[in-house]
Formats: sequence, structure tokens, C-alpha cells
Amino acid sequence: MMISRSDRVSLLSTLEQFPRQRITLLGDLVADEFVYGEIARVSREAPVLILKQREKKVVPGGGANAANNLADLGAKVIPVGVVGDDEAGDALLRCFQQKGISIRSILRLRRHVTPTKSRILGGLAHWQRQQIVRVDREPAQPLKRDVRRGLSLKAVPLIRHASALLISDYGYGSTDTNEVAFLRRQARGRAIPVTVDSRFDLLSYAHVTAVTPNEPEVEDAFRQKIGNNLAVLHRLGKRLLRRQSLEALVVTRGRDGMVLFEPGQAPIHLPIFGSDQAVDVTGAGDTVIAAFTLALAAGASFLHAAQLANCAGGVVVMKRGTATVTAAELREAIRNA
Repeated sequence: MMISRSDRVSLLSTLEQFPRQRITLLGDLVADEFVYGEIARVSREAPVLILKQREKKVVPGGGANAANNLADLGAKVIPVGVVGDDEAGDALLRCFQQKGISIRSILRLRRHVTPTKSRILGGLAHWQRQQIVRVDREPAQPLKRDVRRGLSLKAVPLIRHASALLISDYGYGSTDTNEVAFLRRQARGRAIPVTVDSRFDLLSYAHVTAVTPNEPEVEDAFRQKIGNNLAVLHRLGKRLLRRQSLEALVVTRGRDGMVLFEPGQAPIHLPIFGSDQAVDVTGAGDTVIAAFTLALAAGASFLHAAQLANCAGGVVVMKRGTATVTAAELREAIRNA
């Protein structure tokens, strides 16, 4: 992705404003667990590999990963969500505390399962480890309505002093479109940006500032295949923009970069930043919405916010596992673009 000299000046100026921003994040807090093993032999019980476990780590995923990215980009972020009284919940809270992220608005529920995505990776000694299988542990049911309202009530006093509200909806019930509408009413006229990343319920969120789906999520929402047909992508993007009364829409397209839609304007295609040979795309969408939201909070235009998010996404996919981008890394990437 090429960045003009004037855009580079604007982007770097926006980055300088990041530490002054307070972001409230409401959404599903997920634990990403990585179990690393060394291939020992093939099992006699079945034609499968036996791994000797060498390492295990738990890092923030889902909405928790977006919060982690916001913190590493320099913002003050307060996550609002739920964790269970389990090992994964302990690990998430510990990660936040070590990063200096407030946990006072995180609800700890007894007998609740913290959504956990466990990735088993194996390889020979000194070789690159490859993911073999992923095991998901999820709550039996989404959170109840009264819990969602309780989380919204925790968020109300926070958004009155926030420069943006980020909604991370992974389908576990921490929030929904009704709660977001409730929060917008409670903001008491403060026109802060409200951005949404919704995995399964994209078409329910209306009258927010922007949403940042990936292309498969747009395809699922409208039950139409896009593939390489840009005409279909443009038609669905404009339809989504109009149908949901959005101020902006960013559709991420993997190795094909992203597309920015704004009312009354032609779609703007941003080619991928850096290499198109991603090392690991785990959690890249969380990085994109974190950078995009923070840029809007700092006063950036939608185009400049999308450019910053595109750079951040291009940097994070070159890292292994669920990762974040720091403000220093993003600054260096922009200077070298």
C-alpha cells in the first residue's frame, strides 16, 4: 500500500493523539489458548501423532484481543464483559492486570464457561510448529438478557467520558443491537464514534458509526458469493451501508486488502499493506477494528482511519498466534510505506 506524503503526515499526527483517547469496549471476552508440542512418534492406538507438550499459554482473544490491541496502541481502554470462574477466566484477568488494563467492569460469573479456543500446534524440534487441531469450549447458552443489561449499565458511566465505544459481538451474548441502542440513548447527546464487529449478527446493527466485517461475513449476511466479482462486492457494500444507516463500512478481504464505503462516494480499495503471504491471520480482525476505532476517536477521517487499520492489520498477520500491534510498530510501518 502506497501512502502519499500528505496522508503520512496526517496519519502520524493521528497516532500522536492515541494516548489521549479513552475507549470503552463492550463485548465477548474470549481466551485464546495455544498448546505447543514436539512430535514424539505415531500412536499405536490410531494413525495419529503423539505430541510431548512443551509449552502452554493463554492470551486475550475476541473482544479481549481488541482491548489488548487498544492498550498496546497507547489508548486507555476499559473492557466491559463477562468471564467465568475458571482457569481461562483467571488467565484473562491476569493478562489484563499485567498490561495495566482495568478489570473493574468485568463481571465474574459462577459456573460460567469462559469461551476458550484451544489450538494444538506440533512440530519437530527446531522446526516451525503447525496447527493440528482447534478445540473450542463454549458456554452452553448465550448470556441472559438481565446479564446483558447489567453489562450495559456498567458501560453507561464509562461512555459518558469515553472518546469512542467499540462493540465486539462474537455471538456469546454479552451485548446485542438493543443494548447498543440503549447505550446510544444514555450517551446524553455525546456524538462519540460507535463501531461494531459482529461475527454472526451483522444485519441487526443499525444507526452506528461503522462496522468492519470481513468478506465472508458479508457473504453470509446476504447469502451471496462475492469471490473476485467486485461488482457484487460494491453492490452488497452499498446495500449494507444504506440498509443499516451507517456512516462508513470497512470490508476486509484478506490478501486483497480492504474496501471503504461511505454514503454518496465511490468505494475506495486499499491494497494489502506489506506481504500478501500472511504468517497467521488469527485475531487480525480485532486489530483492524481496534486501530480503526482509535483513529476515529482521535479525529481521523474514515479514509485515514481505514489506512491506519490496514497498516495495523498488515503488521499483525506477520506475527504468530493471537498478537497485537504497538504504536511504535505502526508508526514505523507508516514511515516506511
